[in-house]
Amino acid sequence: MNFEDYPIHISPIPTDEGGGYLISFPDLPGCIADGESIEDAITEARDAFKAWMMAEMEDHANVPMPKTYSGQFVQRIPKSLHMQLAKCAENEGVSLNQLTTTLLAQGVVRLSRTKTAQKHY
Repeated sequence: MNFEDYPIHISPIPTDEGGGYLISFPDLPGCIADGESIEDAITEARDAFKAWMMAEMEDHANVPMPKTYSGQFVQRIPKSLHMQLAKCAENEGVSLNQLTTTLLAQGVVRLSRTKTAQKHY
């Protein structure tokens, strides 16, 4: 198994908790790393991945297989929303796929930040 085979989750660490970024592996329980920048966190995550794999193979020899995602799904939306998205994409000079991917990514980041903020209250 290679580092690149496993999806990672990157979360900002609140400033009052030291700042930086936390990386976790959804498929590898307890395998986490952090760093001041995303690049630092990824470097640390590579080391954590190697150590986690070595320990798991020594203890159990039961390394979970990475879940795979095709990167494709079908979503039905109202014609009016489709038209609005298509016009917005045209105005931005991007494809409808690029626009919706960007909007989805922004929404996921916002949702992640909201959940992180809720944990601290």
